[in-house]
Amino acid sequence: MTRPNPANDTAQTLMVPGADSVAALHDLVLKSLDDDQAQETISIPLEGKSSIADHMVIASGRSSRQVASMAQKLAERIKQATGRSARVEGLPVADWVLIDAGDVIVHLFRPEVRSFYNLERMWGFVDAPVAGTA
Repeated sequence: MTRPNPANDTAQTLMVPGADSVAALHDLVLKSLDDDQAQETISIPLEGKSSIADHMVIASGRSSRQVASMAQKLAERIKQATGRSARVEGLPVADWVLIDAGDVIVHLFRPEVRSFYNLERMWGFVDAPVAGTA
């Protein structure tokens, strides 16, 4: 008996043929993090402000184990949906993991590390709304 793979479901649901690829990728990232119970997820629009990406997503996990798990699942879902591998940095320690999916960059933190680096303030989004609640 084959077990269903939730990573497949998320990737197949969000990558609609003909849909804007950046928006679809951004939606995939947000859905994946929501499915994996990420905390305090925010999305910072970078289009027109930076050439590094169109979106930066920042989220927290309760532990290094959860951060690593979220990052691995997200990288798998991106690969399944786009056929491209996302670059992942920081998995061995998993205090801060960076997933570079091209037009969407994702930072996953343990809460203490997130508050120390405070990327939201650096990008001028101190009071940024939590993704999906605005």
